[in-house]
Amino acid sequence: MPKKVDRQERRTLIADALMRVAADQGLEAVSLRHVAAAAGVSSGMVQHYFRTKDEMMAFALDVVRDRNQVRVTEALARLGEQPPPRLLLRTMIATLLPLDEHTRADGRVALAFLAYTAVRPAAASALREETAQLVGFIAGLLPGRNPDADAAGLLALMEGLGVYLLGGQYTAEQALGALDAQLDLLFGSSARA
Repeated sequence: MPKKVDRQERRTLIADALMRVAADQGLEAVSLRHVAAAAGVSSGMVQHYFRTKDEMMAFALDVVRDRNQVRVTEALARLGEQPPPRLLLRTMIATLLPLDEHTRADGRVALAFLAYTAVRPAAASALREETAQLVGFIAGLLPGRNPDADAAGLLALMEGLGVYLLGGQYTAEQALGALDAQLDLLFGSSARA
């Protein structure tokens, strides 16, 4: 009797290998052959689950996105019912920042994918929609006269801090200090929890 294979499990195994290759060697090293070697499977198996590098990259980004969602959901649940907006935003952003080795690995993949989409508009279309939704969510939590612009700025700060953390220019303490300073500008320093 043939062994039953969990398609999603295999795709995730391959995506994890892709993330290891991208995190360790950079996106330019990501190829079907390198990913297959990192996953301990044949190139043919990788091609069975992903016809192109774009498909493989998109799936890996989905895996990172899912992991981030789980981390954010768990972190926000620890805040209890109806946390203040400033605390909710700080917790969400701090959870998404690459502050430790585990989140740095995911952050390197996300950054590599962003660079990848800069020259592939079709691959970036899903990111545009997600970004607009995230800006809308954040804007709904912000006080002030221009919450959409403030939300876009806060999201840009988060991305910039992520790049500086990944590049080693900022420590976790510096990044969280910059985040707190921006939140103080938006909410007032008296709103700190």
